[in-house]
Amino acid sequence: MKINEIRDLTNDELNQKLEDLKAELFNLRFQHATNQLDNPRVITDVKRTIARVKTILRERELNQIA
Repeated sequence: MKINEIRDLTNDELNQKLEDLKAELFNLRFQHATNQLDNPRVITDVKRTIARVKTILRERELNQIA
C-alpha cells in the first residue's frame, strides 16, 4: 500500500487497517515457522505497511495537539 493511499483514509479506517495488518503479520509468521510460506519477503512488506500506518496516525495526533 502506497503512502498516498494511506493518507486518504480516515483515522477509523487506519485503525481498522492496522488491526488487519497485525493479524496478517501473525498469520504470516505462523506460516513461516511451519515452512508453509512461499515468499518470506511478504513479512517485511507487511511490517513496513504497519510502520507507515502508525506514522500517519502519529502525524495526525501531533497536528491536533499543536
